[in-house]
Amino acid sequence: MTALYTFTNVGRTFEGPAEDVCLFHDLTFSVERGECLAIVGASGSGKSTLLHLMGALDSPSHGTICYDGKDLASMTQQEKAHFRNKELGFVFQFHHLLPEFSAEENVAMPALIGGISLSAVLPKAREMLERVGLSHRMQSRITTLSGGERQRVAIARAILSEPRVLLADEPTGNLDALTGTQIEDLLLELNAELDTTLVIVTHNIQLAARMGRCLALKGGTLEPVLL
Repeated sequence: MTALYTFTNVGRTFEGPAEDVCLFHDLTFSVERGECLAIVGASGSGKSTLLHLMGALDSPSHGTICYDGKDLASMTQQEKAHFRNKELGFVFQFHHLLPEFSAEENVAMPALIGGISLSAVLPKAREMLERVGLSHRMQSRITTLSGGERQRVAIARAILSEPRVLLADEPTGNLDALTGTQIEDLLLELNAELDTTLVIVTHNIQLAARMGRCLALKGGTLEPVLL
């Protein structure tokens, strides 16, 4: 495997009311193409921020982050938007679904933003909803779905375009044990079938143990973990 992401001396500091808060400093590591990587750590350690940096939703205070050899900081805002739409799939901790639309419309949204018509993308959106066990809820409004169902819609949306990279923040956090295991299986199937690179932030030790590698973010540094 070769590196898809390369972090070199990356740090992220936020301004606080009394003093600045440094989440991490001088992180140097890589994520290989097709790798399954779990990142674990205590709440507030910076795990979600790390995903946001990988998705070009945030910028480091110092250091460089390269994707496929290109420094993310060198991209224009338009290039970053294209990068996120075409290369990445996101599963956010709080879903970010649009309540006024149905489940299938929410899943189709990234393709619609990318210029594909609704009629062209709906069959694929419905296929993804079937894969996450929501064939009976395709036309339901988001406001009528349970928390677990919304999580599954978010996952279906993330995998719609069969992205090169899936960045997932607690993808099984709101799911029961059986559904959580089914989603874990689906994510690993994507990795095996499409060589999708998985980077998953989780407190779920069972999920972390199924990834190829696990790193713990603690005290501003990343350390390998054997599970």
